[in-house]
Formats: sequence, structure tokens, C-alpha cells
Amino acid sequence: MIPLARRLVCLCCLLLAAACSSPSIKLHAQAEQLNLQTIELQGGPYRLTAFFRPGQPANQTLHVYLEGDGRPWQQGRWPAADPTTRSSLMLPLLGLDPNPALYLGRPCYNGHAADPGCEAALWTSARYGETVVGAMTEALKRFCKRHGFRQLVLIGHSGGGSLAMLLAGRLSQTVLIVTLAGNYDIDSWTEYHHYLPLNESLNPARQPETGVPERHFLAERDRTVPPDLFVTALSRRTHSHVEILPRIEHHNGWLEVWPQILNRITE
Repeated sequence: MIPLARRLVCLCCLLLAAACSSPSIKLHAQAEQLNLQTIELQGGPYRLTAFFRPGQPANQTLHVYLEGDGRPWQQGRWPAADPTTRSSLMLPLLGLDPNPALYLGRPCYNGHAADPGCEAALWTSARYGETVVGAMTEALKRFCKRHGFRQLVLIGHSGGGSLAMLLAGRLSQTVLIVTLAGNYDIDSWTEYHHYLPLNESLNPARQPETGVPERHFLAERDRTVPPDLFVTALSRRTHSHVEILPRIEHHNGWLEVWPQILNRITE
């Protein structure tokens, strides 16, 4: 039998190793558990990490999952060295989706923060800027051409919802936009929270409507993107359908309701 002291030392080592694992390593491990293919895509000069599950070969519609902003700041004061999310919401949702699905990372996220051309502005003030949106657009166009996908459903949580709306205007094959607690108006959002303005970013609320159907799901108990902040403005959009989901928080509760939402958006 292993002495208690040795077992405690082993346990401490395991906990320390887990704590020291980088966010990108944790994300890759999570994707591996879901049996997703890891793919490196090129968008301009940037490498974007993506995770892919082919689904049914005959299905030419791709569901694209876009994560929130991750951790762009440390203690709200200094730009993070690595903005990658510490706990992915979108990978578990993708894991419930039987359709062909791609988790598309952003430039400089998921282990690429030290890549050439990466700077903190790309995950802080310019997180929804032309450089980010352009790189993601190019990467997704190349991926669809290579794999024969003719239609896109863009699904974004929080800041990923902002990107879904911005990408839709550049990807003509988009047939549906789905946002979960999406940050629709970044100017109103930063003002509400007294954050620094995202001056180098594009604001979805200031862009022309795309004509693509939109399904916006807001969380009743969300303190990060409070429903009252955007529900009226979103409802006024021509092709928009808005719902406030009870008992859901910004990050919590989506996994339980996602199968029902999936059934509705794929009808």
C-alpha cells in the first residue's frame, strides 16, 4: 500500500500539473475527448486553430461554432498573455450537434498568441476589428471550398455572437445566424459596464442588415449581457426572432437547452 504521505505528494503534483496546463492545452484535450479533428487554417498571415466533425457526408450545410472572448484581460487591468478561454462553452454544445460542425478559433487564440503579427489589441480593443473578421472570413471560405460546404449556420456565444453577425455579411452562403447571449451593440455594452470602448472594433449594431434569418437567445439571469440591454433593438431587426430563456445565466444552463434549440434551428 502506498504510504499516505506519498499519495498526498502525488495528488499535489497532479493538481499542480493541471493548474499549470495552458488554456490551449485544455481546449485541445477537450476537443480530443469529443473525437474532433484538429485543423490549422490560414486566414491572411494568421493561423487559426479549428476543431471539426464531418457529420453526414451528404450534408452540405456546416454549423460553425464561435466561442466568446475568452480572457482578454488579466484582473481587468493588463492584456492577457493568452486570451484563450479557460472553460469552453461551445465545444460541449458542438458535441451535441449531429450535423457537420466546425469550431473556428480566432487569430492569436488557442496557442497562437505569440505568432508573428499577434498583438494584444487583437484580443482587446480590436477583438471584433477588420483584421480579426477578415482573417476568419478567409479561413472559413477556404475551408468550405475544400470540403464542399455550400451553406453556413453561424452560431456564436457572447462575443462570438458579435462575430457571427459580422461574418454573415461577408459570407454569402450563410443561411442562419444564431446567437447565445450575443453582444449585439458593443458600444452600449462597454458603456453599461464602464469598460474601455472597443474603438478598433466593428459594431454589429452599426452594420447593414444582411437579410439572413437571425435567432437570438438571451439568458434571463445574465449579468454579462443583460437581456434588457438588447432585446428591443434585436426585435426591431427585419429578419430577427428573439427569445429570453428562463433560468439561464451567461455561461450556465445552455448545455441543457441546446438539444431543443438545435431541433428548432434545423427544422
